[in-house]
Amino acid sequence: MGPSPRLEEAAEQYNTWNYYNKKRRLRGAAIVEVAAAPARARGCAADRFNINRQWEHLQAKYVGTGHADTTKFEWAVNQHRDTLASHLGHSDMLAYFAVAENESMGRVRYNMLEKMLQPCGPPPQKEEE
Repeated sequence: MGPSPRLEEAAEQYNTWNYYNKKRRLRGAAIVEVAAAPARARGCAADRFNINRQWEHLQAKYVGTGHADTTKFEWAVNQHRDTLASHLGHSDMLAYFAVAENESMGRVRYNMLEKMLQPCGPPPQKEEE
């Protein structure tokens, strides 16, 4: 004796729902069926172009975003300057450092501004090719 017709209908309904739900989840993860790939690929190329244009705009606008020729030293300098600027911009952090160093807030602000000139020391010698 096989399963009841209602059980078979429920299993078929579940499998149909599971198939479409799985298909929707995979499409969200950019893994689609082969038949839908050409339409999806056109959208990806446009998205990729748009992302590249946005990235170029950010690189032109903000120095700290880096580029292909950014050295470790330049990256570290940008990171240190961003951190120092953040500490200077948040007066609570500045007050915390002042208490920890037993200095006035003005002295701590001055010291941090001085550190921003060369936060990682003098730049290394460049090798000429």
